[in-house]
Amino acid sequence: MRVGVEVGGTFTDLVAIDGENVVIKKVPSTPKNPDIGAFDALQAAAIDVSQVTDLAHGSTIATNAVLERKGARVAFVTTRGFRDVLLLQRHDRRQIYDLTYRKPRPVVQRSDCFEVTERIAGDGDVVTPLDEHEVVSTLIPTLRQGDYDAIAICLLGSYANPEHEVRLAALLRRYLQETLITCSSDVSREFREYERASTTTLAAYVQPVIDRYISRFSERLYGTGFKGRFSIMQSNGGRLPADGMRRNAITALFSGPAAGVIGAIRQAARSGFNNLITFDMGGTSTDVCLVVNGRPHLASETEIDGLPVRTPVLDIVTVGAGGGSIVWSDEGGMLRVGPHSAGANPGPACYALGGNQPTITDAHVIRGTIRPQAFLGGTMNIDFGAARSSYSGLCAQFGMTPEEIADSAIRLAHANIVRAIQLISTERGRDPRDYVLVPYGGAGPLAAAEVAEELGVDVILIPPHAGVLSAFGLLAADYMKMYGLTKHAVVHAGVGDLVREVFAELKARAETEFRNILNDEQFQYSFTVDMRFVGQAFEVPVDLTLKDLPRIDKNMLLRRFREEHQRIFFHGADEERPVEIVAFRFGIANAPHSVPLLTEPRSSRAYRNSAKLFERNQWQECTILSSAALLANESVMGPALIESYTSTTYLPAGWRGTTDDCSNLIMRRALSP
Repeated sequence: MRVGVEVGGTFTDLVAIDGENVVIKKVPSTPKNPDIGAFDALQAAAIDVSQVTDLAHGSTIATNAVLERKGARVAFVTTRGFRDVLLLQRHDRRQIYDLTYRKPRPVVQRSDCFEVTERIAGDGDVVTPLDEHEVVSTLIPTLRQGDYDAIAICLLGSYANPEHEVRLAALLRRYLQETLITCSSDVSREFREYERASTTTLAAYVQPVIDRYISRFSERLYGTGFKGRFSIMQSNGGRLPADGMRRNAITALFSGPAAGVIGAIRQAARSGFNNLITFDMGGTSTDVCLVVNGRPHLASETEIDGLPVRTPVLDIVTVGAGGGSIVWSDEGGMLRVGPHSAGANPGPACYALGGNQPTITDAHVIRGTIRPQAFLGGTMNIDFGAARSSYSGLCAQFGMTPEEIADSAIRLAHANIVRAIQLISTERGRDPRDYVLVPYGGAGPLAAAEVAEELGVDVILIPPHAGVLSAFGLLAADYMKMYGLTKHAVVHAGVGDLVREVFAELKARAETEFRNILNDEQFQYSFTVDMRFVGQAFEVPVDLTLKDLPRIDKNMLLRRFREEHQRIFFHGADEERPVEIVAFRFGIANAPHSVPLLTEPRSSRAYRNSAKLFERNQWQECTILSSAALLANESVMGPALIESYTSTTYLPAGWRGTTDDCSNLIMRRALSP
């Protein structure tokens, strides 16, 4: 048996697959102790952990540690003269018209930032040797007095030559044996000093938290008879064994959204679709991602709470438009949705757990697109009256009925999702009409058709068990590790030899480390070169393959770069401007494993009837059926609601839905818009 457990903001989801037997379970999350929710899911699903061979886990523990400022007590050590790099940051303003704007607050106080005498140049040459006497006589006693949980080391130029960081870390470990040491050359060996320093301090900040969480989870798991492999999902779309994650906690910041994308890719591929726009509409937010030829784009940098994180992550855009997103009016009297959410506690008003603010879930209950008797297969009580009452204030303010204001709130949430999808598609040179929309999460299939219509998308694929697809993605993900290396070089006649040399260096390092983590011998690789016109501030990633390596030369690299630059910026054919390489990125993964088959069970709860729902200011008759009642290759015309245990799919008028042999529901426009 293989089990995936994903902790979300509102629900903790479990998918267990044993041959053709699929077990699905959703239980309320426990934000203060996410592992409790995970074990609640195992217990609710009656899983005998002694029979589990593979348990994959994803949680928001690292994310919450940063957002709630509940990480470790960290000291920051850097080159003399650069103590304030975390406070100075970049000279930009995120809100240019906000007169009270303040820069994002780092996780390390200025009083916890320290300097050492040393200097390495950008080319790796030692300018000033590390003053080891100063470290032992001054820095270490100061750090010992501070009683720090972790120390982040980020020395100038260490991306080019980590010699001083390695030596400094060794000294600190000798005298401060109980303190965790994190070096920038291990976390992000790339240029741009502030981004590298921010990433290193965040890694040190969350590492003890993740370490304690994994220890606690593992102790309870193995204490109940578990003998299989326990792994943790990463932000890059791959997972690592739990012991390996203890040294790479920063890569787990966005594990939940990444797992959903991988699950969508694997399930859509069964039906022959590889160019996708995925969107995960869960309880607190919606995450969208673009997938080209079965591969999601990896961004080299992201941010959390305004702080940059220089580590490979799936290029996912998040908006505050989840089922639990609160509907409110701003100072100008405009209706707004999110980003604040009712979360798991107290949750939407209709959950009757103490919440009283209007949410998108309450709006769906009011207009009839969520039926109380069908929510979570009828296993959870939904209070229709509480949902209506939560909107009473907005109804009075706008002079609208609960149905009208609920319908408006839902359309506003969908507009926010459309805007997020445009950010990852049209604004990056991709036409969304060339892609298949893959919605999942508890609320995704309800929003899919309206979002598709706004984007001009004609095909939607709803995976089986869409509400727990992220948990399935945990099982579908490969084991993976990413590496980055900054190395400047103007593209010249001999550049092919340089690329092959760096590739061989990164490959050797990756294989050695990955064997120690995974004990595997069969690997697959990815290789990317970051390039730009000389004088540009930021670069364009150019993907290469193993087949490309023997024939890489100046002309190939320039052609690939200009094609990519043209696609993104609509210019780039200038053959006179010199081009340079600034960084190399390398990924290693285990050989592709068999992905378990996610199917929709044909239970005895097959039903068909009709009801009324409210949409666009009018009531209309709607077909109601369970997912179990829709046979393979059978079609249903909208308006229709297809209900399953984890989610409800809405087909408006003009759409046709057909379940294929892979249990995917394929929705197509039956009428021209």
